[in-house]
Amino acid sequence: MSGVDASRPLILFDGACNLCNSAVQWVIERDHDHRFYFASIQSDVSRRELGKTLSREALDQLPDSIVLLDSDGVHTRSAAAVRIVRRLDGPAVLSWLEVVLPRPACDALYDVVARNRYRWFGRRDTCMTPTPEMADRFLGS
Repeated sequence: MSGVDASRPLILFDGACNLCNSAVQWVIERDHDHRFYFASIQSDVSRRELGKTLSREALDQLPDSIVLLDSDGVHTRSAAAVRIVRRLDGPAVLSWLEVVLPRPACDALYDVVARNRYRWFGRRDTCMTPTPEMADRFLGS
C-alpha cells in the first residue's frame, strides 16, 4: 500500500452510514496501539488504494459497507470484520462467529445487515469528521 504505512491495515467504511460510523468508533475505542488507518469508502484515498490491488471489474464488485486492506490483501464482508476484531484489544467475541458458523453463513448474515443498514440505523448527509486527536488515523479526511 504505497502512500500508506503497509504495517497499519486500512479500514474502508461507508462514511454516510450510521452503523458503519458507529463500528469505526467501536474499533477506535479498542485499538489502543493505533493498528488501523481509516478512510471513507467514498474517498479518493479509498479508490487509489483499492486500485493498486484490484482490477476495475473487482472494484465494481466490492461491497460498499466495509473493506479491509492489509498486507494479506483485500478482505470484505464477514472476513474483514473477523480480521479487524482479531487485531483489537479486549475480548474478540465476533471472531468466534467463524468458529460457530461457516463463512457462507457469516457472509449471509453480514449481507442482510449491510443491505438494511440505512433503514435500520439511518444515514448521514456527510461523512464523519474525525476529532483532532484522531485526524492522523483518517486518510483523505
